Amino acid sequence: MASEGVLLGMGNPLLDISAVVDEDFLKKYDVTLNNAILAEEKHVPMYDEMSTKYSVEYIAGGATQNSIRVAQWMLQAPGATSYMGCIGKDKYGEEMKKNSKLAGVTVHYDEDETAPTGTCAVCVVGGERSLVANLSAANCYKSDHLKRPENWALVEKAKYYYIAGFFLTVSPDSIQLVAEHAAANNKAFMMNLSAPFICEFFREPQEKALPYMDFVFGNETEARTFSKVHGWETENVEEIALKISAWPKVSTRKRITVITQGADPVVVAEDGKVKLFPVILLPKEKLVDTNGAGDAFVGGFLSQLVQEKSIDECVRAGCYAANVIIQRSGCTYPEKPDFN
Repeated sequence: MASEGVLLGMGNPLLDISAVVDEDFLKKYDVTLNNAILAEEKHVPMYDEMSTKYSVEYIAGGATQNSIRVAQWMLQAPGATSYMGCIGKDKYGEEMKKNSKLAGVTVHYDEDETAPTGTCAVCVVGGERSLVANLSAANCYKSDHLKRPENWALVEKAKYYYIAGFFLTVSPDSIQLVAEHAAANNKAFMMNLSAPFICEFFREPQEKALPYMDFVFGNETEARTFSKVHGWETENVEEIALKISAWPKVSTRKRITVITQGADPVVVAEDGKVKLFPVILLPKEKLVDTNGAGDAFVGGFLSQLVQEKSIDECVRAGCYAANVIIQRSGCTYPEKPDFN
């Protein structure tokens, strides 16, 4: 059984505004499928347009929060997970708090008086998704919040930490504080490459955090971008995963790299060796949307890791969770998992 507060996540809490849209809508806002970007001026009207033109669903999201919610669902132990990030004092923020409480996650949100709760447009076409995040309040998270005794207590209680790479754009100093605590106390610190733009434009904070990472997650596109940015001249995902796992480390724990590739096998690099794990294949007609699939994979993986299960079991749970999520709209799940 997972102990209380064993897993802590930190990230950008965003309310997902999810809808099946059309190609014209993507073109209008210059959005490409299977990508994740930060909203620019030209994207601002899309959120209202989505809510008026299409049938939208509101789901408490943001990459890290998705993974933590899925891990919590897989664990079925109230309060096993906790989460921090910044929301606004508004109806979307209230929605988020209600959502997290229902999910059984202990949340300590920083509530910003000046900015609205962050939102993420999830545009779905033919089952594939594209994300446009308007961080707003999520962008206002400060390490002062983390240092407050009641919040730092969550850090001290946890034994595993997971932070999506997106948080590098907001509070790299908070990441560093947690990373250093993990290294000093022999706890597991994990991050995700998260998006090609993180590898390209936030290379410096990413490289600063890398020596602390005991697990690095990502997908094949992000891995190839990481390789290109570092001049590795290889597009071979297995080679890239090995190179990432061999990156210098601060603590004595070895690093394990886990790269998902959609319907292709999951690549796990550890100890100079690569293992491939087939995913659960889904007939095309059962695919609803891929939003949250990568986050769900990580959530499933973490649910077993915090119970000290083998890496094989962690991957199996990750594949199970991703498979459940892609058969539903958004990063949602049934009441109970049937993972055994």
